[in-house]
Amino acid sequence: MIDDYTINYKEDFPLLKESPVAYLDNAATMQRPQVVLEAEKTFYEKYNANPLRGLYELGMEATDRYEEARETVRAFLHAAKSCEIIFTRNTTESINLAAYSYGLNNLKAGDEILVGIDSHHSNLLPWQMVARQTGASLKFLECEKDGSFTEESIDKAITKKTKLAAITHISNVIGRVNPVDQIIKKVHEAGGIVIVDAAQSVPHISVDVQVMDADFLAFSGHKLMAPMGIGVLYGKERLLDAMPPFLTGGEMIDSVTRESAVFAQLPHKFEAGTVNGGGAWGLKAAIDYINSIGFPAIEAKENALTAFAMEEMKKIPYLHIIGSEKPEEHNGILNFTIDGVHPHDIASIMDGAKVAVRSGHHCAQPLLEHLGVLVTTRASISFYNTKEDILRLTEQLKKVRRLMGYDE
Repeated sequence: MIDDYTINYKEDFPLLKESPVAYLDNAATMQRPQVVLEAEKTFYEKYNANPLRGLYELGMEATDRYEEARETVRAFLHAAKSCEIIFTRNTTESINLAAYSYGLNNLKAGDEILVGIDSHHSNLLPWQMVARQTGASLKFLECEKDGSFTEESIDKAITKKTKLAAITHISNVIGRVNPVDQIIKKVHEAGGIVIVDAAQSVPHISVDVQVMDADFLAFSGHKLMAPMGIGVLYGKERLLDAMPPFLTGGEMIDSVTRESAVFAQLPHKFEAGTVNGGGAWGLKAAIDYINSIGFPAIEAKENALTAFAMEEMKKIPYLHIIGSEKPEEHNGILNFTIDGVHPHDIASIMDGAKVAVRSGHHCAQPLLEHLGVLVTTRASISFYNTKEDILRLTEQLKKVRRLMGYDE
């Protein structure tokens, strides 16, 4: 029961503590707890120098903080080595790094790239580019109406030609945890590699890249309460080591002549230019905050709130929830439609009641087309939300059709 979860996590979040908004757009970006805001501030107040550059004391302290953050991410993902953690700006840049540095240099005509139909555009467009430039074929792993991938569809989609699969761990539309372990195993048996988009999973469930056996895995810091502008690409050392740099310039070199350059060792050969030291230190603080709560508590709270939301939403005539009937298969992500009302109008009505939800195609147009809808409204729940937030949402949803002029 929700009433069993009495901790008011909103007290940890300045915006939520002071604002009347019921913030239910967590799949887009999460709010930042005070400890994250303080960590980023502390970096610039106490350690502000260019990491990896200066040999003076302050410069080395900045480098130490940056590398401490990398080690925290390594432990968070259960990676084997810290050199397998590449800092980027976000998930989009992480996947593009893999596409340009691995995809363009390893795929060729006759190869197949398999993309989950539930992919965010950020895990589709880079592979469209790779297919165009290499001559490889782009194929899709199709899901059922509830968002699930059947064993039959997985077996049919993966062939001996599958050299790369781009798979979403949790869809930002459906919310279901995909069987990535099973998909990775089959792709490896076919001789291919797999990149996992974990942007929606790392804030909600524990991820172990070694157990999963992912070749690459990407996520954004801002979706798990870290500052915007810091992201991560995990890659197996042997793959990263063989890949050319994505960007070139300062710091990612060992030596430079007029004609050529020797690139730095991992992970720095993929981190060209001045790095986001404050963002990395904020990411460390966000992970430490998540660890202080623990994923069992986070999952329990989010599942309870999701179950309550679905129970209340099912009482509303003309409202249709996209995906599974089971709350635990949504991971806090609830996409829905209301007959006769455009999702933008729903979001506007919600905003008038200080309820923040998302409307649109959620950067997943092929998935929505596959599901037979053009646009939806999305409420996405986090552990810091409350039963009161859910009630404000559902009470307003009950009024939507009447406010739009329907006589009922």
